[in-house]
Amino acid sequence: MQREWKVGELAKLTGLTIRTLRFYDQIGLFSPSGYSNSGYRLYTETDISRLQQILSLKELGLSLEQIKAVMAGDQLSLLDTVSLQIARLKENIRMQQKLLHELENVSSRMHRNEPLTVEYFTKIMLTMRMNHEKYFDEKKSSWNLHLDQLGAYLDEHPGEPGQGGFDHE
Repeated sequence: MQREWKVGELAKLTGLTIRTLRFYDQIGLFSPSGYSNSGYRLYTETDISRLQQILSLKELGLSLEQIKAVMAGDQLSLLDTVSLQIARLKENIRMQQKLLHELENVSSRMHRNEPLTVEYFTKIMLTMRMNHEKYFDEKKSSWNLHLDQLGAYLDEHPGEPGQGGFDHE
């Protein structure tokens, strides 16, 4: 018999919130394979594999709509997604190692009381800027997701008192 998880169990297993899983279901991105007699969402191992692929694509910076399109078209296999994630991590590691190398060079020169040129500092600043741009691009994607979720919630619950309505007395 195939193992099944309820939404709360899947949330604990994956570190996602129940609200996020329900939202993914609502927008048609990630729906359960079935429902219990009591109406609980039931997820299978195949569902969990699909969720892993969705989360990997999200981590790569794709929007939920882009992920939905990719998943609907079966354009990427789970192996392709994992490979993309590995490539991204290797690039992040490469960038961090480059910054570490530049900082170690400056530190070494400072310990030897050697003069530091503008070129050393501009190399460090360029490397840091590249790291920060990647970081903020990822944060922007995360904020866009949260804003999308908030927008969907507000669309479902317009003008509810205490729920984001704009009635100020």
